[in-house]
Amino acid sequence: MTTTTPFGAANTAVLGEPKAQIARYQGLRSANSLGLTRSRHAPISSASSSLIRAVATPAKPETVTETKRSKVEIFKEQSNYIRYPLNEEILTDAPNINEAATQLIKFHGSYQQYNRDERGGRSYSFMLRTKNPCGKVSNQLYLTMDDLADQFGIGTLRLTTRQTFQLHGVLKKDLKTVMSSIINSMGSTLGACGDLNRNVLAPPAPIQRKDYLFAQQTAENIAALLTPQSGFYYDVWVDGEKFLTAEPPEVTKARNDNSHGTNFTDSPEPIYGTQFLPRKFKIAVTVPTDNSVDILTNDIGVVVVTNDEGEPQGFNLYVGGGMGRTHRLETTFPRLAEPLGYVPKEDILYAIKAIVVTQRENGRRDDRKYSRMKYLISSWGIEKFRSVVEQYYGKKFEQFRELPEWEFKSHLGWNKQGDGSYYCGLHVDNGRIGGVMKKALREVIEKYNLSIRLTPNQNIILCDIRTAWKRPITTILAKAGLLHPRFVDPLNLTAMACPAFPLCPLAITEAERGIPDILKRVRAVFEKVGLKYNESVVIRVTGCPNGCARPYMAELGLVGDGPNSYQIWLGGTPNQTSIARSFMNKVKVQDLEKVLEPLFYYWRRKRQSKESFGGYTNRVGFEKLQELVDKWEGPEVAPCRYNLKLFADKKTYEAVDELAKLQDKTAHQLAMEVVRNFVGSQQNGKSE
Repeated sequence: MTTTTPFGAANTAVLGEPKAQIARYQGLRSANSLGLTRSRHAPISSASSSLIRAVATPAKPETVTETKRSKVEIFKEQSNYIRYPLNEEILTDAPNINEAATQLIKFHGSYQQYNRDERGGRSYSFMLRTKNPCGKVSNQLYLTMDDLADQFGIGTLRLTTRQTFQLHGVLKKDLKTVMSSIINSMGSTLGACGDLNRNVLAPPAPIQRKDYLFAQQTAENIAALLTPQSGFYYDVWVDGEKFLTAEPPEVTKARNDNSHGTNFTDSPEPIYGTQFLPRKFKIAVTVPTDNSVDILTNDIGVVVVTNDEGEPQGFNLYVGGGMGRTHRLETTFPRLAEPLGYVPKEDILYAIKAIVVTQRENGRRDDRKYSRMKYLISSWGIEKFRSVVEQYYGKKFEQFRELPEWEFKSHLGWNKQGDGSYYCGLHVDNGRIGGVMKKALREVIEKYNLSIRLTPNQNIILCDIRTAWKRPITTILAKAGLLHPRFVDPLNLTAMACPAFPLCPLAITEAERGIPDILKRVRAVFEKVGLKYNESVVIRVTGCPNGCARPYMAELGLVGDGPNSYQIWLGGTPNQTSIARSFMNKVKVQDLEKVLEPLFYYWRRKRQSKESFGGYTNRVGFEKLQELVDKWEGPEVAPCRYNLKLFADKKTYEAVDELAKLQDKTAHQLAMEVVRNFVGSQQNGKSE
C-alpha cells in the first residue's frame, strides 16, 4: 500500500461489510499545509474557522474551502475552551441547560438527563461520572461518593465498564456543591465524558508485581498527559481554585515537547487546542494474558512487555478499536484494535501523543457517526496510519512483540496482594450499589480504612486487608449478599448491562432493569437442554447500539433495536478477542427462548472438546444456526432408563416446591436436578 502524509490528496473510505464508500474528512489542517503564513500548530480561534476543511476534493491553489462541520465543533470553537455558555447556564433558575451547554458539560464529566418513565413533562437531572485511572479510589473519595449518592442522587452508586463511578439524579441547583465535594476529596470528573481522552483502564488488582505496578503507573501517566490544561473545569466548579497533585516530570516533558510539530504553540491546550478531539478517545493498559480491560475495544491498547526476569522493557501498541455503531447503517460498525508496533518504555508517552495528534488532525469533524479513530484507520489502512503517526513520533515503530494467549481475569474472591495483605474482589450485579449492599460496603470500607479499585466488569475490589480482618469482613459482606464468587451464578459473573431506561436519553429498550430476568431465563434454558450449572456464556445487554457494555465482544450480545426488542449478536469469545456479528434482528424479549433453546441445545450436543459457545457459533456458521432455529420443535426426549415419576402425589410436589422457592427455582427444575444427580451417581457406581 502506498503511504502518504496526512496532508496529501483525498482518500475514499471503504468501510465495513458490505463495502460502502464514504468521502473522507481530513480534519484540522495546519496553516503550513494550506500554504498560509500562520504557525503550523497555532491555536485555532473563531476568526480562523475556515482552516477546518475537507479535502475530499483537492482545493485550488490559494483557495481555502470551508466544509460542513458538526454543530458540536462550532459549540467547542465558540466556548472559550469549554466554559461558555455553561458557566452562565448553571446559574439560571431553569432546571435544565441549553443545547450548547449540554454538549460542553460532557467535557466536565456530566450528562443532562430526564426520567423517561415519567409522563406529562420532563424532570431534569444530571449524571456525573468520575475519572479514576486504573479504577483507583481512595478511602476518602469512596465515602464522599457514598454520601453524595444519598444526599444529592438517587441513593445508589453505579460502577461503570471503564472503572469509574456514575452518580445519577443530581439536580442542577446542586451541581456545584457535588462537583466541589468530589474535587475537595481529591477526585475528579474532568474528561470522563466529551471529545477527549476518557478514563484510562488498567488491571484493577493491587498485585505487588513489577509488570502490574508498571502497567498501572503507565496508565496514570497517560491520563495525566492527556488531561486538559486550560483550567476550565476548576473555573466553572470551584471558581478557579485548582486542586492538582504534582505530576511526574516525564509527563510534563512529554506534553511540552514540540520537536515533531504535535503541539499548538502558545495555547492553554497544547495537545487539544480549541477543538479538542473529533470524538471520545479510549485507552487501556495491561500486562500479557490479563484481558480484564477488553484491550481490543480501545482506540489504543497498551501492553507491557518484560524480559525473562520480569523487568518491563517496553510496550506493544494496538490501535483502532471501538464499539459504537448505528442501526441500519452498515458503514458504522464495531471494530477490534490491530497491532501498530512496539516502543521502548521511555518512549511510551511520545508514542501515545503522536497517535492522539494523528486522530486530532485527521479524524472527521463533519459527521460524528464517523469521527472515531477506528474509521480513520479503516479508511487509510494500518500501514498509512503507522507512517503518519511515525512523523509525529519522530521514530519508526519496532516490530510488535509476540504475546501469549489472552485470558479474561475477573480478579474476584480473596487473593494475596504480595505484600502480606489481601484483596477481595466482589461481584456487583450490573455495577449497581444500593440498599443493604451499599450500607455493608460503607461499614467495611470506613471501619477498616480500606482503599478501593473498580473493575472494567462493573465490580469492586477492597484492598489492603489484613489477615485478621478477613473473617469479620466476610461476615458483614455475606449478610448483605456480597458473596464469594463460587456462590454466584456463573452467568451473572461475566454478564454486563448498561443503565438504559429510565435515565439514558439514547435507550431504545431495557438493559440493566431487564437483564436479571433474562439471566434467570437463560439459566432455565440451560437446565431444559441439559447444560450444567457450572457452564456459562458471556452475556451483555445494551439498550441501544452505542455499545457501552461492549455487547459486540460477548458470546451472546443483546442490543436494543426497538421497544422490548433486541438484535442478537453471536460469536464473541470468553477471553474477549473475537468480535461478534449480528445474527437476528427485532427479536421480542418474550420470544428469546425460541432462539436460545436451539442454539444452546445444539451447542451442548455438537460442540468440540472444551469449545465455548462463541467458538461453536463461529465454527458452525450463521446459515446453519438460522436453520436450526427455524426448525426447532423442542429438545429430543431420550428414552428414560429409570421408571421415575417426578411427583407421585400433591404432597410431594408441595414439599419440593417449598424447597425450590428457597433456591429461586421451580419445583420441576429442582426435581430434575435431583433426578440428574441420581442418574449420575448410578453411572459413577457402574464405572467403579
